[in-house]
Amino acid sequence: MQIRRIALLACLIVAVAGGAYWWQARGVPQVAAVAAHRGTAVEIVYATGGVEPVRWAKVASVIRDRIVETCDCEGKTVAKGEVLARLDDREVQAQMKELRAREAFLKSEMERVSQLITRGAATTQAYERAAMDLQQVQGLIAVQLEKIADYTILAPMDGVVLRRDGEIGEIAEAGQILFRVGVPMPLQVVAEVNEEDIPRVKLGQVVLFRTDAFPDRRLEGKISEITPMGDVTAKTFRIKAALPADTPLKPGMSVEANIVTREKDNALLVPTDAVQDNAVFVIDGNRARKRAVTVGIRGTRAVEVLSGLKDGERVASPAPAGLKNGARVRVVAAP
Repeated sequence: MQIRRIALLACLIVAVAGGAYWWQARGVPQVAAVAAHRGTAVEIVYATGGVEPVRWAKVASVIRDRIVETCDCEGKTVAKGEVLARLDDREVQAQMKELRAREAFLKSEMERVSQLITRGAATTQAYERAAMDLQQVQGLIAVQLEKIADYTILAPMDGVVLRRDGEIGEIAEAGQILFRVGVPMPLQVVAEVNEEDIPRVKLGQVVLFRTDAFPDRRLEGKISEITPMGDVTAKTFRIKAALPADTPLKPGMSVEANIVTREKDNALLVPTDAVQDNAVFVIDGNRARKRAVTVGIRGTRAVEVLSGLKDGERVASPAPAGLKNGARVRVVAAP
């Protein structure tokens, strides 16, 4: 009986203590604490873009017709003017034969009228009329030759066929890109930057790239060109970043670009989400003390603190919404 009373008393004490703890902890916010530390403060401008050769061209059809011949040249070197593909030109060739026949007839007609003039059997007006008709047909022939040329797709430059689209029997639409021809190296990234960020972007700045193809590899380049005029509709400016010769990136890859616009070593850093309205909550025991700070470089992950905080002091990250100065908190390990 005595042992049973002792056990019941112990359970009662534990229950009371647990209830008191629960009552005391009820409503106390839970925060993660991160120590301010020294590191490199980096300000970046974000952009998205794609990898492409510095020298390359898109080869498109200017007419709509069926593909009857295409080269087996993807990945191979071609020379400027080399035939890449042919479209079905039977109809325009038939029209050309008709024009050539009319031309031959008018030439013979001019010779006949010329002989009649020498015998006094025709007038010069008849000769001039025949000459005018011949010139008209020859003008039509010149136009037809240009039309026929559009049915042959030629390489616009010396280079490698980076990509071929379209097979024999398919209909090539006007404006459809059939080939991409270029020099494989050097490569560059062409990206779009929001117009509000473009004043911070300068030639020569370092750009850090991220792509799912190489998630753990450092990829970088340098700004080589900034377009003078932006896109009014998209509200962006185009930039180009030169890539080093040993880059693993390939033409056509999509990348996220982080342009480093400012950088400072040995800066006092706290997480970006710890700063709200130029203030942080410093963890003092089990209390959160709000403190104003002066910030410098703002990065995507960290913010530089110029004053108001010491190295090693812990701050709430992120600071819970509605947290009051001096409020009790439960501190947990930062994720």
